[in-house]
Amino acid sequence: MAKFDIDRALIRELAALLAETGLSEIEVADKDHRLRVARQAAPVAFTQAAPTVPGHRPGNGAEPAAPVQPGNHPGALTSPMVGTVYLSPEPDKPPFVRAGQSVVKGQTLLLIEAMKTYNEIAAPRDGRVTLILVENGAPVEYAQALLVLE
Repeated sequence: MAKFDIDRALIRELAALLAETGLSEIEVADKDHRLRVARQAAPVAFTQAAPTVPGHRPGNGAEPAAPVQPGNHPGALTSPMVGTVYLSPEPDKPPFVRAGQSVVKGQTLLLIEAMKTYNEIAAPRDGRVTLILVENGAPVEYAQALLVLE
């Protein structure tokens, strides 16, 4: 087995780039070597109270439906990229949308900054924002649920 030198400075530089950009992994390669640096994102748990059904009492024969996790909700809008999410156009401005607000197709819901570029995330259809699952300035991963649009 051939011994190779480990470029610790490159590893530190790549790790810093991961932290700066919110990426979960990065890989570089040349003709002879390949280096992959990855980090495991901290899991985020969301809890939501199960809805109550008027007149339903435990033990009356009707089983309540299992609550849907917000990220698995059929109306969950997911991130198309890795980056940092912003809920308002500027720090001192109101958010693009609030929970409970109706939106129209094409309306800006939030921004995701990736590689110093701000990407508008628009409503894919008319609906009502029922739940916002991310915090302003938080890093987001590809396919992470951002909000629920019903």
